[in-house]
Amino acid sequence: MIVIDQNSPTPPYEQLRVQLARQIQDRTLAVGTRLPTIRRLAADLGLAVNTVGRAYRELEEARLIETRGRAGSFVSAAGEQALEQAHRAARDYAAVIAGLGIDRDEAIRIVAAALGRPVAP
Repeated sequence: MIVIDQNSPTPPYEQLRVQLARQIQDRTLAVGTRLPTIRRLAADLGLAVNTVGRAYRELEEARLIETRGRAGSFVSAAGEQALEQAHRAARDYAAVIAGLGIDRDEAIRIVAAALGRPVAP
């Protein structure tokens, strides 16, 4: 279930992207699952079509979903490969951080800043 909080400072497209990515990563949405059309999901969530379209584009850029023309958008098998690659990168980053003696909270702030999502100290 996707819930968009209209009062959140996080833009709706980002709320949608994060929730779908989480469902893909925890396998609530299995590889091969057909996603609702952009228009259908926009109508269901009370969002603009462009808002849902942006979330889908970002998920596609992250290789979590793939669009097959008129057939629609599906959870991608490449998403699992991308997730494994991200886990390897995180393990490598954690090893570098430990070697540098940087604490966990600072390491998380560094990653958040790199992702463009600063975390308060």
